[in-house]
Amino acid sequence: MKKLLGIIILGLLLGSNTYADKSHLGDFNYFLQSNKSKLAEYGIDKIEVINICKVEKRNSKKWLNAECNDRPGGTFEVKHKLKIKFFKGYIKDDGKTKINKDTLLYYGHYQLYDDTFLSNVTVETSKKPYEFDFDLRENKDVKKEINSTGLLSYLLFENGKIVVDEITPVNRFRILFDNETKWTSASVGKSITSYVTGHAICGGYIDSINSEMNDWPLIKNTLYDGQKLINLLNMAAGDQKFVGGSGNLFKHKKGKKRNKNPNNNTLKFYMTGYFKDSKKSESKYNYSNIIPNIVLNYVYYKSNGDFQKILDNIFKDKAGIKNNSVSFMRMNSNNVVGKYLGKPVELDILEEGPLRYSFRASRYDYLRIAKAMMDDWNNDTCVGKYLKTIYENRIPKDRNYAGNFGGGAKAKSYGGFFHTDFPGIDRPILGMDGFAGQQIVIDPERSKIVVINSIWINYDWDKIVYSVIKN
Repeated sequence: MKKLLGIIILGLLLGSNTYADKSHLGDFNYFLQSNKSKLAEYGIDKIEVINICKVEKRNSKKWLNAECNDRPGGTFEVKHKLKIKFFKGYIKDDGKTKINKDTLLYYGHYQLYDDTFLSNVTVETSKKPYEFDFDLRENKDVKKEINSTGLLSYLLFENGKIVVDEITPVNRFRILFDNETKWTSASVGKSITSYVTGHAICGGYIDSINSEMNDWPLIKNTLYDGQKLINLLNMAAGDQKFVGGSGNLFKHKKGKKRNKNPNNNTLKFYMTGYFKDSKKSESKYNYSNIIPNIVLNYVYYKSNGDFQKILDNIFKDKAGIKNNSVSFMRMNSNNVVGKYLGKPVELDILEEGPLRYSFRASRYDYLRIAKAMMDDWNNDTCVGKYLKTIYENRIPKDRNYAGNFGGGAKAKSYGGFFHTDFPGIDRPILGMDGFAGQQIVIDPERSKIVVINSIWINYDWDKIVYSVIKN
């Protein structure tokens, strides 16, 4: 069987196109082969599932390698003629690059399995999940986008009911995404981290958004030591000399600049290697990936062993998640990715800050979480007061963060890890924006929510999100 699988995978690789970067091609082809029964059912263009025992000559080398003598039903393999354009890292984000369906399928696979080697802090489904009511209507614009772009899922919730519900067709990307799929939130997870922080404050673990973070050994002798929590929640920690370029550019203490993703190592790695003896600059908006990780790990530190209890209360008891578990990612390393891979995560490692804002949930569970936020706001609960307080303490961006589309580029202000103040809308809007087009936008006064999962943000955001919220 190992020999057969090797032949199949080699055949797939040789049949693929050659471009600049194909580092995930082997995993992608293995994924196709592993899902051959679904591929046969879904009928995706340029992908064919063939029975070797029927198409190859009896007793030929390939027929024998497929063990056809012992397989009366046959042996199946996947062949494809996908035209994949490869990019360095991910699809080029310039607002101009045309992306075909084949390329989206490849990078959608990357999104689906990215970070799956990491451990998680997980909340299981609720015993009393929230059940949605539906009053569906057709939205032709959404229908068009989901059949022609990287859009995977679109949910519009109005006045207590789901009124638009579209999911990628089986012949596009259903092989990657269905109602149970835990899809990445990307930077939407920053806003969910803020929601967790609000619950920690309301639970008495942290005094307020104005609490000074002067009691945490992990950030001692760094620019973050002693700062008010709201500075971090507003991405205004005065760290612009060290962090920039979509939040990933770190300036080493010795002066050498290195492009480091803070989601690849624990906080201790950065606090000791990059921020030791650093000094705070002027407090102004500076979008960053490390700050939500600092906040989430601070909540863990202050929770006094109740972190899982806080998460269970939010996602299981309040939001009533149903379609799958939800989870935050957690690094297994205290200095280099993979050092502790496959080994137990000890308490001392947890105390070094391995939690990441990276969050995964299913499409309906994202909506359940967004609805819980909206309900808190409208019911003026303690957490609702927290959401209103961070909104009131929002700050101007002075610039757009990196990206050509989505709520993050549209909004003029930022408050508590939420994008706020959208042009032409004079009421509170809570915007969440994540890489590759993940979007949640809440209009609490009109009881309206839009939730989007996507492979790439080449869909018309203005038409299917902004205009829906604005009007």
